[in-house]
Amino acid sequence: MSGIIGHTTYAILAAKAASARRLPVAPLIHRHFSSYLAGAYLGCDIQTMPAAICVDTGEEVGHGPSPIDRSPITGGPVKPWSFAFEEKAIAPREIHETFYGRSHLILGWQAVDKKLAVGWGDYLDYAADVTGDAIELFGPGQRALAYVLGWMTHVTGDGLIKSVLEGINLHLLDGKYTATNRPVQDLISFNDIGKGELGLNWAAMLDDLATTPVEPVQLHYMRCAARQGRLGAHFENGWAPEKAPLLTAVLAENRRYQRKRNLRLIEELTLRKGPNGEASCDAELSRITGGLSYLEMREAAEKANFRHALWQMGELIADGFEKVINRQERLQELPTDDGPNWSELSKRWSL
Repeated sequence: MSGIIGHTTYAILAAKAASARRLPVAPLIHRHFSSYLAGAYLGCDIQTMPAAICVDTGEEVGHGPSPIDRSPITGGPVKPWSFAFEEKAIAPREIHETFYGRSHLILGWQAVDKKLAVGWGDYLDYAADVTGDAIELFGPGQRALAYVLGWMTHVTGDGLIKSVLEGINLHLLDGKYTATNRPVQDLISFNDIGKGELGLNWAAMLDDLATTPVEPVQLHYMRCAARQGRLGAHFENGWAPEKAPLLTAVLAENRRYQRKRNLRLIEELTLRKGPNGEASCDAELSRITGGLSYLEMREAAEKANFRHALWQMGELIADGFEKVINRQERLQELPTDDGPNWSELSKRWSL
C-alpha cells in the first residue's frame, strides 16, 4: 500500500491543528509546505525504491523490501531490482535494514542495532535538539526546519498507528493497521477527506513533494554525518559518517522513484463510476479488503469512526510539536506572523 497518502494526511491535519493553536511553528510550516510534506514521507521512508522489474515491460515495480511475485502491470514474471552504488548492487532489503531504524528512531530497528533505539521521552529531547540544529546549522532560511517538523509527524504517526504509542482509538475491519484495512484507509483519505473535505489536487501536491531537494539535515538526524550540534552533544552514540555517501544517494533515489509512484498511486486510488453509477474502486484494492465495494469501505470507515481517529492523529502530533517547542527555546523565538492561510496555501493543489 501507499504509505504516502496516510502520512501526508496526518501531516496536513497536524498543520491545521498547529495553526488552530497558534503554535510558533505553524507559519513556517505553511511557508515551506512542500518541504514539510516531503519530510513527512521521504524524511522517514528511505525504502521508497523499486522492489523488482517487470520482465514483460522493463518497468520498475513494487516498493522497497516488500516481496512481489508478479508484475502489477502485466501479471507476468518479475526479476529482482537492486540499487547501483559505487559499482555495487545493493538489495532494497539491505537499504531498509541499514537505514529504517535510523529514520524512525522509536521503531523498526534491526536486532544488531536495537541499542540505538530512542524511547518516546528521549525522542522529544532528540527532536528538540534536531530543530535547534536545523535553525543554527542548516540555514539560512527555515526550509530545513519545516522538513524536520514533517519528519516528526511521521515518527509520531507511525508510533500511533502501529501501537507503539497510545492514543488512537481505531478498529477498522480487523484492527488498527492491517494489510486488510490499509486500502480502506488510503481510499477514504485520498477521496473523501483529501478530495472531498480538503479539496486537494493530489497529483499536483505529490509532485511538489517529490521534487523537493535532498535536505542535509536528514543525514544529521539519522546520525549518518559527523557528530555535531545539540544532537551530537546530547546523543553521542550511533554516529556513522561513513554511511553518508550511500544515504545521500538513497535519498535522491527515493525522490526519483516517488515521482514514478505518484502517477501509479493516482491511477490506483481514483474512483470510477461502476455499471450502476456508484463509485467504484480498483479491483485489486477491493480484493485485498475481502471483496468490499467502495461504498462498503465507506460504511466500514464510518462505523469505525475513522475520521475521528484522524482528528486524534492530528491533535496528538500537534501535542508533540508543543512538547518540543517547550524544550527548544529557538522555536519559542520564531516570528509569530500568521503566514499564509489554508486557502492561500492550497490554491496550487486545489481541484
